Amino acid sequence: MSAHHMPVSVTPEDARVAPKPRLRRYQQASWDEKLVFELGAPGERGVLVPAPDPSIDVPEIPAALRRGTPPALPELSQQQVLRHYMRLSQENLGADLNIDVGQGTCTMKYSPKINDQFVRDPRIAALHPLQDDDTVQGVLRVIHDLEQLLKEISGMDRVTLQPAAGSAAIYTNVAMIRAYFTARGELEQRDEVITTVFSHPSNAACAKTAGFKVITLHPDADGYPDIEALKAAVGPRTAALLITNPEDTGIYNPRIEEFVRIVHDAGGLCSYDQANANGILGITRARDAGFDLCHFNLHKTFSTPHACGGPAAGACAVTSELAPYLPYPTVEFDGTRHFLDHDRPQSVGKMRPFHGVVPNLVRAYAWIMALGAEGLRAAAETAVLNNNYLLHKVRQIPGVSVPYAEGRPRVEQVRYSWEKLYEDTGVHSEDIGLRAADFGTHYWTSHHPYLVPEPMTLEPTESYSRADLDEYAAILAEVAREAYEDPETVRTAPHRSSVHRVRPEALDDPKTWAVSWRAYRRKILGEPA
Repeated sequence: MSAHHMPVSVTPEDARVAPKPRLRRYQQASWDEKLVFELGAPGERGVLVPAPDPSIDVPEIPAALRRGTPPALPELSQQQVLRHYMRLSQENLGADLNIDVGQGTCTMKYSPKINDQFVRDPRIAALHPLQDDDTVQGVLRVIHDLEQLLKEISGMDRVTLQPAAGSAAIYTNVAMIRAYFTARGELEQRDEVITTVFSHPSNAACAKTAGFKVITLHPDADGYPDIEALKAAVGPRTAALLITNPEDTGIYNPRIEEFVRIVHDAGGLCSYDQANANGILGITRARDAGFDLCHFNLHKTFSTPHACGGPAAGACAVTSELAPYLPYPTVEFDGTRHFLDHDRPQSVGKMRPFHGVVPNLVRAYAWIMALGAEGLRAAAETAVLNNNYLLHKVRQIPGVSVPYAEGRPRVEQVRYSWEKLYEDTGVHSEDIGLRAADFGTHYWTSHHPYLVPEPMTLEPTESYSRADLDEYAAILAEVAREAYEDPETVRTAPHRSSVHRVRPEALDDPKTWAVSWRAYRRKILGEPA
């Protein structure tokens, strides 16, 4: 037997595969990649565009519209472009890469990839929003049918899918409230909107943007919206109540119908922010609680991608009394064909160009149809089960507390507090979040102001397994151990991420902001304007 064919001796120790550690050995890619404008060289090209065929009559561009100099675009080959964006993609975290339960209130659930195939189909991707109705009957049917599904889910009479995101949907509802009271000649009198401090901040922001005075209710001693404070605030100047339920604490307001009745008795309208609907889907409905309007975030509850803050999709649902004020055009069906109705004289107008974020409408429609009514309820129940399982695990970590509603279950998320850990170690919640990045996970604190000291908000959704939740809880336990035994490691994190700690003071100084390449060259490189 030649040496080439000698058997290799393998000892049991050599063959042993290292067991998976309790915590992953994570190291984020760090490419130190330049900006795309700093790459390439003059004359490099990704595509050589041929000159027009001389036989084709190309009309001259008017002299007034011609550029004086070529645009200052990057000049790169296709391979350079591919490498650049592949490197950037490796420096990311995201729902397709990590256990994304740490972005509480964002409802980071799995977005089925089969739904992306539907969207990329040329019959969707190649549509033009100005096509004649008769040539787009399929997508109009999808929009119309999705509206019917959301009517059933909310209990409302009409739906619009035009808003481009959740906050845009809240603003749409506020615009319809304003139009409603304008039509009744009461807008000058009703100039106040009531919300709660643990509702999404967009409710107060949209009401203020629309010209209303905002009254914010704080929680009572148990963490519930204070009904006595509502009774004191409501009156003839009340236009509406804008409220999230469950709130971002994960606490469901059991007196929500009483809240609605109090505002209705004063002549106001009630708008239900259902951005936290993932734990009550198929269980409660906005209309059954007496609400006049509501909205959903399709990129949260109905699984369409968040896409780093856009493009998302929002849906507003209203009673028949408010239907005349819906944005136009509405999608209608006459029994034989679908069509766009632009003749809506009381409409608040358009909330965005054309018909909404159609790719996400298709994804949401596919997700609902794949689950069916029983599947939607099962998703909600699993989300609640996952949340309360994680709550049980996190409660056992030293330094964590769960403020408000002692002994009561939470719905789909929890706002925890690291106040005890901070008092013991000086480590802030933000430090824990940055250290969590060293284990390849996201982490979020809270909206401001921090009413819950040293907050942390977790929302598991229905997408994550028990093993996923155990791993995430183990990461938090490990970071808490480090905070008590080696706090400097946590305070100086991240250590294994693509970037190190960002100095926050730069975010407060407009002189350091550079939101374009031209601004970067002027402000950072010191080149003349």
